[in-house]
Amino acid sequence: MKRIYELARELGVSSKKVMEILSGLGVTVKSSLSSVAEEEEFMVRSTIEAEDKVEATKETEKVEVDRKILQKEDMTKVVVAEQPEVAVQEKESQISEEPKVEEKKILYISDGMTPREIAQKINVKESEVIKKLIKLKTLATINQALNISLIERVVSEFGYEPKLKEEESLTFEESEIENEADLKPRPPIVTVMGHVDHGKTTLLDKIQKTKIASKEFRGITQKIGAYQVEISGKKITFIDTPGHEAFTAMRARGANVTDIVILVVAADDGVKPQTIEAIQHAKAAGVQIMVAINKIDKPGAQPEKIMQQLTEYGLIPEEWGGKTIFVKVSAKTGEGIDELLEMTLLLAELMEYKANPKTLARGLVLEAKLDKNRGPVATILVQKGTLKVGDFVCVGAASGRIRALINDRGKRLKEAGPSTPVEILGINMVPEAGDNLIAVKSDKEAKLMAEKMLNKKKELQMQRMKKPTLSCFVQGTNLSEVKELRLILKADSQGSLEAILTSLAKIKEENVTINILSSGTGGISESDVMLASASQAIIIGFNVRPSNTALKLASEEGIDIRTYRVIYDLIEDISKAVKGLLPPKYEETILGRAEVRQTFKVPKIGLVAGCYVVDGKVTRDAKVRVLRDNVIIHEGELSSLKRFKDDVKEVNQGYECGISIKDFHDIKENDIFEIYKLVEVAC
Repeated sequence: MKRIYELARELGVSSKKVMEILSGLGVTVKSSLSSVAEEEEFMVRSTIEAEDKVEATKETEKVEVDRKILQKEDMTKVVVAEQPEVAVQEKESQISEEPKVEEKKILYISDGMTPREIAQKINVKESEVIKKLIKLKTLATINQALNISLIERVVSEFGYEPKLKEEESLTFEESEIENEADLKPRPPIVTVMGHVDHGKTTLLDKIQKTKIASKEFRGITQKIGAYQVEISGKKITFIDTPGHEAFTAMRARGANVTDIVILVVAADDGVKPQTIEAIQHAKAAGVQIMVAINKIDKPGAQPEKIMQQLTEYGLIPEEWGGKTIFVKVSAKTGEGIDELLEMTLLLAELMEYKANPKTLARGLVLEAKLDKNRGPVATILVQKGTLKVGDFVCVGAASGRIRALINDRGKRLKEAGPSTPVEILGINMVPEAGDNLIAVKSDKEAKLMAEKMLNKKKELQMQRMKKPTLSCFVQGTNLSEVKELRLILKADSQGSLEAILTSLAKIKEENVTINILSSGTGGISESDVMLASASQAIIIGFNVRPSNTALKLASEEGIDIRTYRVIYDLIEDISKAVKGLLPPKYEETILGRAEVRQTFKVPKIGLVAGCYVVDGKVTRDAKVRVLRDNVIIHEGELSSLKRFKDDVKEVNQGYECGISIKDFHDIKENDIFEIYKLVEVAC
C-alpha cells in the first residue's frame, strides 16, 4: 500500500488531484498521508492515463482543426475574389444553418457489448469509453463483455439514445427437441452410497484396481472424482462422491446427474440410519436403486436378513417377486464384483440410457480446483454431445477455449463423448461443483453465456429464499392443478411417528397429494435440511428440534421448519394447509441459546439455573424452550433473568446469568434453553 503523496509523485500530479479522483470514485481519504489499496491505486492510474490520452487527442485535433481552418481561409479568399456574390450567399446560408440543434442520435445496442465495440459504433477512442466506465465506478478491459444496463448508461454519457437491438437470445435451457435417429446408447452413470464403514470406498477401489489398474502400465490411475470401467466392450461411469450428502447437495444446485445408485449394505451389520437416509435421498431423486450386500466373506454374514430388512423400505428382491436387483459381493476378496457390474449393464440396457453425440457438448462440473502449474482445472462429466479440444465453452461464470482433455488414467484425449468424465484446461476461472458446461461457437458467445449464467445464479439464490411454506401452500395455484405437498417428518419416538403417518394418510383433498419423502426419529439434522432444499419440501418435527447447524442451514436455504408438541395441532395444520385455510404463520426468530451449567434453589423464587449464553442473547421478555438431547421438555416464559444479583433486560453471548422459568422446575445440568420470539410472516 502506498500513501497518496507517493502515488502523486510517481504520476507527476498533485496530491490534491489524486484526492479529487479518489473522492469522485467514492473513496474517503483524510489527507495526503492516507494510504490507498492496490485496487484504488489502479483506478487512479487508469483515470489519469485516460485523461492524458484525452488531452493528447484534443491537442492533436486542435492542431489539425487549425491547419484545416487556415487552408479553408486561403481557399475562401481565392473563391471570393473570383465569385464574390456566390461566396456571400454560401456564407449567409452557413450562418443560417448554424443555430439548428441536432436531434439526439439513436444507437442500437445489444447485451454483452465490449468497450471496444461501443467505441467503434460511436466513433471514439477506447480510452474515452474506459474513462466513462471509471466515472460510473466500473473497471473493465476493452474486450470485457458488459451488461445491458451499463451499456445504456455509457452510451447515454456520449449523448446517444440507446435502443435494444432485437436478436436471437442465447439460452442454456434444454429447449431443442432431439431427433430420435441421432440418439445413441451411452454408458450408465453410477453413484455408490451406504452407511459409513459398510465398504463403499473399498468396493470402488476394488472395481478400479481390478478393471482399470490391471490393464494400465504400472497400474497408475488418476483421481479426478469419476472414472470409467469396461466390461465385455461396454463402459460404466462411476462418480466417486463422499456419500449421499454430496449427492443431495448436487441435486440442490439442480444437478441430477446419476442414473443408478448402488446401495452398499454390510452383511454382518444390517440396515443403519445412513442406509435409510441414502434410500430416501435416492428415491427423492427418482433414480434406479441396486443393492450390493457387502462383506459376505465374514463369518457373521446374514444376507437373507438384510434382504428382509430392506423390504420395509420398498426394496424387494427380484427372487421374492420385487423389482430391485440384489448382488452379494465381497469388496475384500473381489467375489461378486463381475456379477455386480454385469447387472448394472443389464439394468442400463433395460432403462435405455441414450444421448446425442453429434451436437455441441453439454456437461456438469463434478470437481474444480486451481492448480499452480496448470491454472483453473475442472472435472467435467459430459452429458450430451461431444466435447473437443479447441471448443469454446462456458462453465458456470467461467469461459474459455479447451486446451486439453485428460481422462481418469491421465491420458490426453482429442474428444470426449456422452457419460465420459474428463479434466479440462483452458478456462479463465475456477467454476463451482454443479455448474453446467456448454460448448458454443465463438469466444464472444462463451463470454456472453457466462454473464447470463452468473445472472441466473443470482436469480436462483433469490429463489432459494422462496421455498414452499405450509401457510402459502395453495396460494397462487389453479384449482385444476394437481399440487404435491412434500414433507419430511421427524418425531421423538417410533410410536409418535407411526401415529402421525396413520393420521396423515387419512387426509384426502381433491387435486392435492401428500408425499412423505423421509420419516424418522431424533432431532432435525443438516441432512434433512439438504433433502428438503433439493426436493422443495417442508420439515415437520414432533417434540424434536433442529440442531444449531441445521437451523442456520435452513435459514440460508429458506426451508420452512414446523415443530409441534400436540399431534392434533400438527394434523390440523396439514389438513388446513391442503385446503388453503391455514392462518398466517408466526415465524420463530431464535434470539439465542443458553446452556445450564449448575442449578440451585433460591428462597421465594424456587429453582434457578446458572447458565452460560453460548449463542446470541437472552432477553427478559422472550419465550423459552427447554431442550434435553434436542428433544423439547417444556415451552414457556422466563420468570426472572439476573446477572449476579441484579435483574437485567438481556444477557449477551459469552456471559453467565441466572434464569428461572415460570411454573417449571425440572431443570438439569447440560439442558439447553432456546430463547425465541414469534413474528408474523406474510406469504
